[in-house]
Amino acid sequence: CADCGAPDPDWASYTLGVFICLSCSGIHRNIPQVSKVKSVRLDAWDEAQVEFMASHGNEAAKATFESKVPSFYYRPTSSDCQLLREQWVRAKYERQEFILLEKQEPYSAGYREGLLWKRGRDNGQFLSRKFVLTEREGALKYFNKNDAKEPKAIMKIEHLNATFQPAKIGHPHGLQVTYLKDNSTRNIFVYHEDGKEMVDWFNALRAARFHYLQVAFPGASDLDLVPKLSRNYLKEGYMEKTGPKQTEGFRKRWFTMDDRRLMYFKDPLDAFARGEVFIGSKESGYTVLEGLPPSTQGYHWPHGITIVTPDRKFLFTCETEADRKEWVEAFQKVVDRPMLPQEYAVEAHFKHKP
Repeated sequence: CADCGAPDPDWASYTLGVFICLSCSGIHRNIPQVSKVKSVRLDAWDEAQVEFMASHGNEAAKATFESKVPSFYYRPTSSDCQLLREQWVRAKYERQEFILLEKQEPYSAGYREGLLWKRGRDNGQFLSRKFVLTEREGALKYFNKNDAKEPKAIMKIEHLNATFQPAKIGHPHGLQVTYLKDNSTRNIFVYHEDGKEMVDWFNALRAARFHYLQVAFPGASDLDLVPKLSRNYLKEGYMEKTGPKQTEGFRKRWFTMDDRRLMYFKDPLDAFARGEVFIGSKESGYTVLEGLPPSTQGYHWPHGITIVTPDRKFLFTCETEADRKEWVEAFQKVVDRPMLPQEYAVEAHFKHKP
């Protein structure tokens, strides 16, 4: 697919000359002034249309419509949410944002200010809040009142992540922003009714992180930096866990695997984690095992997982075998990856946590 990379596209835009998947064809239908679509297999094609497709194609369209995509701009894949894919298609063909270099898009400015709906930490209501992103200060800030002098929170670009979470937040434009405060993870959940506005915020955050990392790692190439701009979670979902002594009953918690941090929450939309587990590499003595030690008691779900760390064992249970398989795969991926020098410092911090 010319837009999301899905294999074997069997739809086409016969006005743009690109082959697209069924999902992206639905987005193209919403911009009929720019793109008209047909099924490659089911619709009738006249000779002129076939010739047009033959003389254009995905590579030619990419050379035209993606010639000036900024390095930091997020290019969605087939597994990304509808909003990211729709705004990517509209940015390319409808707004033609990536054809001219002279055009300064709002996400490239290094400063952004606006109102977003933010979920309250305690009551769960979404309220309008002023947000300010400033590259110069290296921070994203939000204010409880528009005229407030002091921000309610200052989130350092250095430790910031943003990921779209429409299902979790219950809004198609829902964005989860995560930052570190006193080396603990904090979450905020925001959305904007205008999809373009929300994706512009997302790309503005990526741009700010890109420019921060360029200064922090002057020798690194764009290819090295782009994967570090934002990350989707390796896995999220419910498991049960027991405490460090493994004598208390298992409790159901929402878990998020974010790089090497396994965080658990009472509720998926909690502002901060109840606890975090650092998962290192096998070279450092970390192992993932299916099942629980024979003496374990107090669990309700039958499918156990044991994570062995140099200091202790963490015990979890999953509701289904399929869940366990997915979690074990996610943990194994992390354990199989050698640790980076900076990750040893994070591991040391976790070991000294009370």
